[in-house]
Amino acid sequence: MRFTNLIVIHCSATCCACSYTEHDLITDHRSQSFSGAGYHYYIYKNGDIKTLRPLERSEERACGYNAHSINICCESGLDERGRLVATRTDFQKHSLRMLVMLLLRGYPGSRLCGHRDLSPDFNRNGEIEPEEWIKACLCFDAASILQEPPPPNPVSL
Repeated sequence: MRFTNLIVIHCSATCCACSYTEHDLITDHRSQSFSGAGYHYYIYKNGDIKTLRPLERSEERACGYNAHSINICCESGLDERGRLVATRTDFQKHSLRMLVMLLLRGYPGSRLCGHRDLSPDFNRNGEIEPEEWIKACLCFDAASILQEPPPPNPVSL
């Protein structure tokens, strides 16, 4: 088992009106010379969670942090016009929250962050500000995942 102290959330930069499967993701990552999917988990718009890489294997998506991180990607990130926006569905929000809570239980003390939060602090003020982001992924504060309310109970028939 490898040492893990970081859980990084990514988005696939997929238009909210389009579909992007784990097979598309794997194909794209292989075309970039990765050995396969660069994330441990992928969450579809319908909330389904796919395991793409064993947790024992480091991933390839957060340069400088790969050796000790677990990476989760959501099929989301772009609005109808291709602008970077938080487009996660309620199903994804719920699945992501549950997965993160389980991982934090299994890896206590781990830091939760978005990919953008791993950018260098160029002005050395101790805060990664938007003008310092190398990537804008995520379009929301990853810590807010734990504050999101659970979805309402389904109506019983």
